[in-house]
Amino acid sequence: MSDRTMLPFEPMRSLIFVDLAKEDYRIKLENWLYRYHIPDSISQFGPYVTKYAFYPALPVPPGGERFGTVRMQMTEHYWLVNPNNPKFNHHKALTEFFPTDVLKWQNNIPDDFDPHNMAPKEDVENIEGDDARSTKGDASKGTVPFIFAFIPVWWEEDFKGEGRTVEDGPNYRWQFVIKYPEGHEEEGEKWFHEKFIPAFQEAEEVNRIVSSRIIQEANGCEFDRVCEMWFQCQTSWVETIKEVSTKVKKPSWAETEDFPYLTKSFGISSVFLSDIARADNITSYHGYITMR
Repeated sequence: MSDRTMLPFEPMRSLIFVDLAKEDYRIKLENWLYRYHIPDSISQFGPYVTKYAFYPALPVPPGGERFGTVRMQMTEHYWLVNPNNPKFNHHKALTEFFPTDVLKWQNNIPDDFDPHNMAPKEDVENIEGDDARSTKGDASKGTVPFIFAFIPVWWEEDFKGEGRTVEDGPNYRWQFVIKYPEGHEEEGEKWFHEKFIPAFQEAEEVNRIVSSRIIQEANGCEFDRVCEMWFQCQTSWVETIKEVSTKVKKPSWAETEDFPYLTKSFGISSVFLSDIARADNITSYHGYITMR
């Protein structure tokens, strides 16, 4: 058997943060996701992905904008192998249907929509899916990076709330990724563990804190760490942020004057979630069946 077919067993989880440029695009993006992207994706990776789920983003809480909060959803995969392993020969029988407009709806590239010209395009410009997922965003143009982070299957670090069960009630989940300024990764990790996390551990409204380093070598993701914190509700998060922001002092490498001292969307990006996936696509997708 040729060595190129011997892919190692590399179980990993991945998170994709999907933003929304404006509310007018929500139904367009939802239509593409459920009508085209789910079946396209399953046909490509179905044999080696065990979970492929969509978690709709909850509304951005007051003050949430400066944490780079995305407004559409978080997409989660559980992989049996690394899809970016060079042993994969990426000659796909079918190319994904990934119109360039999707990146505009997701706020990854500038939106050139002309409200005075409502005529439909004759041709749809398609972009290869892997290229689309590597879009960097441009802060000067108001766009955000396409965030696709691979992490270990299980959380690596448990900071608070071990032993919590579903009987303890529903959770308002704040999931976020952090990218430390270039050249300050070691200092950033020290600040995260010694200043940032302890302030949240002390906060009464925080029920759970877990975190992992991002597996950057899996796909070149530029973010360093993912963290998830659970609260009772949106108000609990707002009150905790007010409390914590007065305790955590600005580090020497800070990118901004205000807490969390990281550039929104590029230094920190967040999503607010409930406990459950609204679509577990591998097990429950039955096509784009419209309402009547």
